Amino acid sequence: MLRSGRSITLAATTRWVGALLCIALATAVAAKPAPEVDVNETCLACHGSAGFSNAAGQSVAVDGAAFVKSVHGELNLECTACHADVSPAKLPHPEKLAPVDCSTCHAEQVKQYATTVHGMARAGGNAVAATCTDCHGLHDIRRASDPASRTNHANLEATCSKCHGNEALVKTANLPGGNIDRQFHDSIHGRLLAGGARAADAPTCTSCHGAHNILAPTEVASRVNRAHIPETCGGCHQAIYARFSKGQHGRLRNEGNPGVPVCTDCHTAHQIQRHDLPAFQVAVIEQCGNCHNEYLSTYRDTFHGQVTKLGYTSVATCASCHSAHDMLPASDPNSTISAQNRVETCRKCHAGASANFASFDPHASRHDKARDPLYWYAAKFMDWLLIGVFAFFGIHTVLWLGRLWIDKLRGPKGG
Repeated sequence: MLRSGRSITLAATTRWVGALLCIALATAVAAKPAPEVDVNETCLACHGSAGFSNAAGQSVAVDGAAFVKSVHGELNLECTACHADVSPAKLPHPEKLAPVDCSTCHAEQVKQYATTVHGMARAGGNAVAATCTDCHGLHDIRRASDPASRTNHANLEATCSKCHGNEALVKTANLPGGNIDRQFHDSIHGRLLAGGARAADAPTCTSCHGAHNILAPTEVASRVNRAHIPETCGGCHQAIYARFSKGQHGRLRNEGNPGVPVCTDCHTAHQIQRHDLPAFQVAVIEQCGNCHNEYLSTYRDTFHGQVTKLGYTSVATCASCHSAHDMLPASDPNSTISAQNRVETCRKCHAGASANFASFDPHASRHDKARDPLYWYAAKFMDWLLIGVFAFFGIHTVLWLGRLWIDKLRGPKGG
């Protein structure tokens, strides 16, 4: 009996131990993590195919190699970091996905974008206004410092030109200036940007307009608003900005006069040319005349004005006498046309100029005897002399033709 009881006890113990082992094994198996899923590989299993498209026939393929080289690839971000409504465990996912929310990581930039001309246009229903992907790309986003990046300094002109150089899109979106891209490309800034040792320092679109804070020129806070143009240009041209601020235009501006000229009034915005080119030097005279029309008129009456009107710059232009950025009224002792400095100004072209030579008024009006010492001779006597000469010879010619006609009607003389 004893032996039999021991056998029963041993068998029961064995069963209990076996059960405990099974439970422990089952627990261990349940606790073991499932094999880790590579989200990006899972997505690329379909989207990595070059011909992969949706039901509408639109390509939804992703270049896996380009993504690996992108800034997101460098950070080892998973596809679901942007496409948060996709779960690799529930595939296939719905064809219509929620728009990617860049603010998940780039909250400040997206906040700025919402207040820009692009963001407000989108909010107003303009479906072609630029978004993050239009400038940065999709799955191939690179750091701005990367030469292959769309937002790299050297590539921004081409990136912005995708919209602002597309004539069809310009008309559709009612964008300002359909040929802005060509204007900029042919400007001094565009040519510097295209190559050469100074390409890295040449301004590009964002240098003037900003990046994520682009505003319309009419906005007071815009970098290209008329009130901020001198400071924006002065970011590169510090020395010229300092001279402008000391000149009459800068002084009046600092006093609150919004009508005084700023950089773009003389140089334009996107068509800026080298200041030493004859074409610019001749054209800018007309820009001065936009404000100083009376002085342009009297200048055109002079030898200087007549020659420059023909396209030559071998004689004095406005800036030759008044200087370019720091012009001052003649009453200011520092002015290039003040009584103290006028002789030296004239001697820049006329080496032997004297005080008597410099006393000549280059803006003397032949129509105003108070400003023209030769008014009666130049404006009156010469006018009447010319009128008299042309009248005399005009009458003489008419009478001569009349005589010839009469002689012709009479026929040849003699028999």
